[in-house]
Amino acid sequence: MRTKLKLIMLSVALSTFLFVSACSQNKTDAPFKITLRLSHVFNVNEELAKSIELVAERIENKTDGAVRILTYPGAQIAAYKDGVEMVVRGAHFISVEDPSYIGDYVPEFTALVGPMLYNNYDEYMEIIKTPMVKGWLQKLEGKGIKVLSLQYIFGFRNLITDKVITTPVDLEGVKLRSPGSNLFIQTLNAMGANATPLPWGETFSALQQGVVDGLEGSEFTNLGAKVYETGKKNVAFTNHFLGTCGVYISTEVWAKIPIEYQRIIEHEFAYEAEAMIKKLKDNHAQVIKDLQAEGVMFNDIDRAAFETRTLQLYDGKLPGVTMEMYEQIQAELTKIRAKAK
Repeated sequence: MRTKLKLIMLSVALSTFLFVSACSQNKTDAPFKITLRLSHVFNVNEELAKSIELVAERIENKTDGAVRILTYPGAQIAAYKDGVEMVVRGAHFISVEDPSYIGDYVPEFTALVGPMLYNNYDEYMEIIKTPMVKGWLQKLEGKGIKVLSLQYIFGFRNLITDKVITTPVDLEGVKLRSPGSNLFIQTLNAMGANATPLPWGETFSALQQGVVDGLEGSEFTNLGAKVYETGKKNVAFTNHFLGTCGVYISTEVWAKIPIEYQRIIEHEFAYEAEAMIKKLKDNHAQVIKDLQAEGVMFNDIDRAAFETRTLQLYDGKLPGVTMEMYEQIQAELTKIRAKAK
């Protein structure tokens, strides 16, 4: 009887072991799959939106569907500060935003995209490769944000109004639509305007109803989103910001993704960003002509006057940003410009 009981207990134990082993094996061998939502504010006709669509498509194909990215252009879901907060909270979410929004967590990134810094795209592309910026990226990961790319340039941002702007005095009393970024608000105010933060989706009606007198943005946005149709057909070449976006994901979510898929994701974002920059360089002159054909007029400005006004922002006017950061950036730019000669 005891022998029979022992055999039964042994049989149960063996069955349990095999069941647990099978479950464990199934769990280990289960194919990895993840769906990520990606949000940005750009119109579907703009180059950045098209580039992101290509990236999402290639990542899904190259991972055999293991990594699926659902894109939401035009701020259909969380964008700007809300989008970055989604990343920090560990959502299965990719935020594509101006680096000033990650500057809320590591202020050096606000300084990196501050006003009146860059003369061309290449200067920015070189500075983000420096040990200085790589060190800032490590600090950001400590805040829960993994940067997949900082390279999504979409053109220099200029003032778009219904009057000719050449000096800060010309902006007195002019209400300009601004994103909600503190950097943008403070910069436009320093330039002489009255910054009015508005979601992009409300901008066109605000322009048409006279809530704001103009906005700022790149020629590519002007053409792609047909901003000129609002009647704001004067563009001042302030080049006050280099329009650029970073691509951000939660470090927690990133750690869940197998390394082979991580490499594919990083490669595709980097590859398409460089392809997009080449398109912008090749097409900018034609975009200007296309806008002129729509009645848009362009003018140069007194850049020194605007630089004097905005320099103060690096000296304690922006949270966490210091003149030391500005000087570090200028030192790197000096090296970059010397090599380019």
